[in-house]
Amino acid sequence: MSPKENIAINQLLEQLERRYALRILWALRDGHPQTFRLLQDSVGGITPNTLNTRIKELREAGFMEHGSDGYTVTLQGQDLLKRLSDLQAFANRWAGKPKG
Repeated sequence: MSPKENIAINQLLEQLERRYALRILWALRDGHPQTFRLLQDSVGGITPNTLNTRIKELREAGFMEHGSDGYTVTLQGQDLLKRLSDLQAFANRWAGKPKG
């Protein structure tokens, strides 16, 4: 990988590693807009202040937006979630596999 490619993946991973960032995007994966309160309930355990911070960061990164009906993922956010969708199948296999 080139240094430029390394920078891009590091920036993306830094964004997604922030606490609750992936859970917020995952909660919006069905495409239905969610209000702040519904999103907070969907994510679970997140304080309003942290949710506000993550929403701001994810909006600035271009992954989500706020419309008249609530928060949704952008086309870029949908693309990211599509690429992450394989994680569900992997997680199911991993969780069912004996550890050791």
